[in-house]
Amino acid sequence: MDNILKDTAGLGILFWLVGYLAGIVVFFTPYKDSMAWIMLFTFTPFTILVTWWWFRQRDYESTEYYAGVGIAWAVIAIVLDYVFIVRLFSSPAYYAPHIYLYYALMFLIPVGVGLYLNRNVVVVKVG
Repeated sequence: MDNILKDTAGLGILFWLVGYLAGIVVFFTPYKDSMAWIMLFTFTPFTILVTWWWFRQRDYESTEYYAGVGIAWAVIAIVLDYVFIVRLFSSPAYYAPHIYLYYALMFLIPVGVGLYLNRNVVVVKVG
């Protein structure tokens, strides 16, 4: 149970918080008009590498486990974005195509990393 909590809530909140704080910093630079793409192209590789590093030493985890982690991360991102961006800053125009891509990536990254880590695992099903 401890690993599930760290993998879902721990990493999900960590990734959201790092992106949120970086977004605030970039907002006060001359690059704020390109902030979404800067964040996407900077933090997608970061998220992939940290996710790979986090799960690489584990014993086998099922694809369903990684999908559950992805669902949790996407839900965390959606809820925290709504509370701390849309509601806090009264910004209903926040939702744009790059935001939906971000939510999709929050699901796909742990699934993709899990598939990569499980690529050489042979699973024997009894029955």
